[in-house]
Amino acid sequence: MATATKKKTSTQLQPLGDRVVVERAESEDTTAGGIVLPDSAKDKPARGVVISVGPGRLLDDGSRSEMQVKVGEQVLFSSYAGESFTVGDEELLLMREDDILAVIE
Repeated sequence: MATATKKKTSTQLQPLGDRVVVERAESEDTTAGGIVLPDSAKDKPARGVVISVGPGRLLDDGSRSEMQVKVGEQVLFSSYAGESFTVGDEELLLMREDDILAVIE
């Protein structure tokens, strides 16, 4: 008997300019007091991991500025930053580097 298996696709995304692809962190399922939250009551976290970075902003002299964030860094960003999209089963955000507020070390 044959069974169907789902293959996980690993699509490579290369953002343009000063844009960054971020995977949003999972939201908490319970409060500090132990109350279980339904999906509709969860806040979307404003932190995530950088998946891919662009080459940098194009400057007036034709060179590119160096990106301040690197792949794999954990970052904080504003709540309404970026455009949300899905690739396979992953929900990702595409945002400008300016939308990132801090790097978590």
